[in-house]
Parts: sequence; structure tokens; C-alpha cells
Amino acid sequence: MALSVGLRKAREHSLGDLLRRSASRRPGKMAICCGSVSWTFRDLDGICNRLARGLLGLGVKKGDRFAVLSRNSHAFAALRFSLARIGAVLVPINFMLNPDEINFILKSSGAKVLATSPDFVEPARAASAKDCAVEKLIWLPGEDPATAPTGLTTFDDLLHADGSYLDASVDSRGLAQIVYTSGTESLPKGAMLSHEAVMWQYVSCVIDGGMSADDKVLHALPLYHCAQLDVFLGPQIYLGATGVITSKPTADNILALIQAHKITSFFAPPTIWIAMLRSPNFDKTDLSTLQKAYYGASIMPVEVLLELQRRLPNVKFWNFYGQTEIAPLATVLQPDDQLRKAGSAGKPTLNVETRVVNTAMEDVKVGEVGEIVHRSPQLLSGYYNDPVKTAAAFAGGWFHSGDLATVDDEGFITVVDRVKDMIKTGGENVASREVEEMVYKIPAVSEVAVVGLPDPRWIEAVTAIIVVKAGEKLDEEGVIKHCAGQMAPFKVPKRVIFVDSLPKNPSGKLLKRELRQRFVGGDTVDRAKEASAVV
Repeated sequence: MALSVGLRKAREHSLGDLLRRSASRRPGKMAICCGSVSWTFRDLDGICNRLARGLLGLGVKKGDRFAVLSRNSHAFAALRFSLARIGAVLVPINFMLNPDEINFILKSSGAKVLATSPDFVEPARAASAKDCAVEKLIWLPGEDPATAPTGLTTFDDLLHADGSYLDASVDSRGLAQIVYTSGTESLPKGAMLSHEAVMWQYVSCVIDGGMSADDKVLHALPLYHCAQLDVFLGPQIYLGATGVITSKPTADNILALIQAHKITSFFAPPTIWIAMLRSPNFDKTDLSTLQKAYYGASIMPVEVLLELQRRLPNVKFWNFYGQTEIAPLATVLQPDDQLRKAGSAGKPTLNVETRVVNTAMEDVKVGEVGEIVHRSPQLLSGYYNDPVKTAAAFAGGWFHSGDLATVDDEGFITVVDRVKDMIKTGGENVASREVEEMVYKIPAVSEVAVVGLPDPRWIEAVTAIIVVKAGEKLDEEGVIKHCAGQMAPFKVPKRVIFVDSLPKNPSGKLLKRELRQRFVGGDTVDRAKEASAVV
């Protein structure tokens, strides 16, 4: 039976409605602080109404794709909820991409408008000038003061005079965003996520992440990435908590902001946590207000987790595991399980059902390796304009994550590796993560990535690429000897390469594809470091 117009209207619930409800409950509470800009929930709600009316005046309609190439800012946050209010589709773009890669996403998504921040105007112009549907370029203010280039429509230009409630009709089942996968191994795919998928995920985050309206959250990782956007910014607005936004995810800036704003909640991938631990300012900074710490985006080395808990004894830690296609939270390792289940991704979050299966879609036995698959209302609606990849991803009625894992006798999941990161050496399979965990036990190691490199004897040689802690010494013989004493011979690195840093994307993920490409055939600079390293 079809719902009446009035009933359907009364039941509407979109991402755009969440901010309005928080503003009604906590109008005078600080919602967002970014640089010199501070907005209460009343302010933010009114600005989003004004911006939404300005976008409509620009010709942006329900269903139109609106791309954003920008560092974190108050304007990015406002744009996110303004687009949701008119039913336009957000397409966030990784700002580390080159113009051709940006153009690929613009063409793939069919975006009509591209918004960009001060330092990406030229790449935005170059990418949108090629064969794509972009009709308008918008300039967004950033964290630091800047002047818009002549001739560009600005964020302020779009702020309509009328900030009253915008009564647009947006169905929760409608498309909210197309988020392109990181593309670290292949061309990005556009994951289509509805309003309700993202909101189901918000509930999972709030419940299993121990989030509350009393939190003061630091948003330092890029908002173009679904982790910061939808696991932390979205729930913060949903709850009516306070958020501090920065575009500078450096260790010392993060430490300074935690102290200055008395931050209670912070998320970062392991690479950022490692950088903070290695900063000379870590022990000089007042981190006493920090209560909740989250890590994810890549696997946290157990030794690093233990160090964090030693140096931040009053902070509770959560491990959030997931991926873009599930909006993105899938499993959670709770604070009480951090030590006894160190290295685990935990158990499925509230609104997710997860299995670990073999190729016949049968549940693996305890300790056996299989692929993680999910069922959930948080899942994507499909890959944009790609029915073949959509069908493959949902084979058997479950979403195939591409991650390999084991399950223990209590149901805790431990991610072993990406399917594509499994090293096949001398006829044996080696999980790069297992080798990395072993190398991290060496006190001189700051960071390590293990990859398989072509080898005439082994087909793929297990290779450890290491960053050494400042002032420490380490050589190839020491690394191999350490591993050989505790691992099967076929798992022990055949090569050790020392580097000054590991390549990462802005969300903190290690770019193993870049390492494989860099060291295939050798790299004369870093080969010279293979014998020993002093950093």
C-alpha cells in the first residue's frame, strides 16, 4: 500500500535532518571550530540552510553529483550537510591525486560542480577543463586566511540571505554520496551510499564506539575519506558534540590542538599514532583531557599498541575496522579487549553481520584463513555504472571484502592481509602482516612494510622495508637473525631495505603498490642503505 504524501513527508529522515535536530536540542553549543571560525549548532544550521538555497540558485538539483577537492575546513563540513538537505550527491576526491586521476573521477561520477580549497585551484582547473560534465568551479575557504582567485564563485557568494528551515523532500533511500575507493591497487570504483546506509552506520559508531554528546572531537584526517567524514564528523554532529577541524595532520599540530582545545576524542591511523609517539613534544604536551582514542584505516602493530597504552594509561582505545563499501565501519575491538586480543579487529559492529569463509562460502574453522564477507543495511547500493563489479562483489548474497582473516574460538576476527597483499614465495603463502608484527618487535624499528618483490629463485621474495628510529642503528643481518629465530624459514625476509620514510596516502594507508613499483629492479639510493642504517 502506497504511503500518503503527508505520511511519507512525516517519515522523511536524511543526513540533512540530523544537524537540524541537533541544533534544536543544543542551539548555543559549539558545533565546529576551525582556525579562527567557530560556529554553534544554531549558526551551522542556519549557514547550511543559506548555502543550500545558494546551491539551488546555482542550479544544483536533487540527484546532481557535486565533487569536492579540498583540505579539511569548516566550509567542507557545511557543504556536506547542505548538499544532503537538497538531495544532491557528494563526491569527495582525494586531493593527492594528479589532474588526470581527478578527471577520471569527475568523468566517472558525472559531477556538474567542483568545489576546491585554496591550494588545489590549479589542479581543479586542469582536471575540470578536460572532457567532463563540470559546469562550475567553486572556491572554499580553508583553515588559514586566503583570498579567492578573481572570477571564481566563492563559498560566501553562495550564502543566501534566508537562513530559515529549508523544507526539501529527501528520501532516506536516496543516494547521499559516491565515495571512490582508494585505488592503491587498481582504478578507483565509485561506491554508492544512501542516506540510510550512512545513518545506520552512525548508530553503529555511536553505540560500539562509546561516543556521546559530551565529546570534544579532533578531526585531523582528511574529510574526503569516509573514516573521518562518516565515522567521526557525522556522528559528532548527530549527537550534538563539539568538533575541532584541522587541515594539518602532523604530529606536533595534533598534539598542540589536543592540549589547546582540551580534546577528549581522537582518531588516527597507526602511522599518525607512531609519528606522535616519536615526536619530542609527546611527553611535553598535556594530554590529560584525552579519554577516547581510535585507530583504523590500516592494521595497528601490536608493539605500537602496547607502547601507546603504556604512555597513555588513562585513555581507552578502540580498533575500528572496515572499508568504504560498508560506510565504513564493520567490526570493533573494544577497550576491554585491547590487551587480551591485541592485533584483532574485534567483532561485527551493531548493524553488521560478518563471516569468514572459504571459496565455497563455508565458514572456516577456528584458526583457518578465509575471506571476510558482510551483510548489513550499511552496505553500498552498488558500484556506480559498474554492474559487473557490483555482481562480483555480492556473489552468494554477501559482500566480499577482499580481506583475509581468521576467527578464534570466541568469534574475534583477526585480519591477516588483503588478498592482493599475500606473498607467494617458493610455493608457500606468507601474510605480510605476520612478518611486519615480528619486525616491529625489534626496538630500533619505527615503521616497516613487508612486500613481495620479483625474484628468480623464490618468484616473490619476502622483503622488509624499514624506517629506523632516530639515533638507532640496525642492519640487514640483525633483522634476518631476529626473524629466523622465531619464524618458519620461508617467512623470513630475503631482503631488507632501509628508507627514510614509507609512502602513504593522506588517510595514513601505506601504499604498498608504490613500494613494489619503486624497488622492482632496484633503487640505487636505497640499495646503498641495505647494509646498515643510522637515522
